[in-house]
Amino acid sequence: MADADAAAIRAARGDWISEHLEDYLTSGGTRGHILDLTEVGGRELTTHCLIKVVGRTSGKVYVKPLIYGNVGGEIVIVASKGGADTHPGWYLNVLQSNTIGVQIATQAFEATWREPEAEERHQVWSYMAHLYPPYLTYQQSTSRQIPLVMLTIGRPIDVFSADDAH
Repeated sequence: MADADAAAIRAARGDWISEHLEDYLTSGGTRGHILDLTEVGGRELTTHCLIKVVGRTSGKVYVKPLIYGNVGGEIVIVASKGGADTHPGWYLNVLQSNTIGVQIATQAFEATWREPEAEERHQVWSYMAHLYPPYLTYQQSTSRQIPLVMLTIGRPIDVFSADDAH
C-alpha cells in the first residue's frame, strides 16, 4: 500500500486513536485495554497495550496504543502501520532502545525486546493474524515484511500518564 493511502486511513482513524490513548491514560488502564474491533474486521475482545519509547532523533517520549498478543509469556506487538510501505516511527525508535516501557491494563513494566526469526516468526505471525485478521490484508498491501516485536517484561514501573504522551 502506498504510504499516502495508509496515511489517509490513519488520518480517518486518527481521532479514534487519540481518544483511545487518552481514555487508556486518564483511566490508569482501567479502560482501553480491551476493545471491540469488529467494525474494522477485528475481534470483539481485542487486547491493547501502551508502549513508551524515546524518539531516536527528538529525544521526546512517545506513548502509543497497540494491539498485543501473549506468546509463551512474551508480549507481541506488530509494526504494521496499516500496511504502509515504511515502518512506523515507534518501531524505528524501539530498534534504537535496549528497553522500552509497556503497560497492560493497570500494570506497567520495563521490557526488553527481540524479533522472532524463521519458524518462530511464522508461528507468531499466524497467531497475531488470528487475533487481528486485518494484519493479513496489511501484509498483502506492502512489499516490506511487517516486523513483529516480542517483549519480555522486567521490573514494574509507574503506569503511564497523559504527561508522558506525545
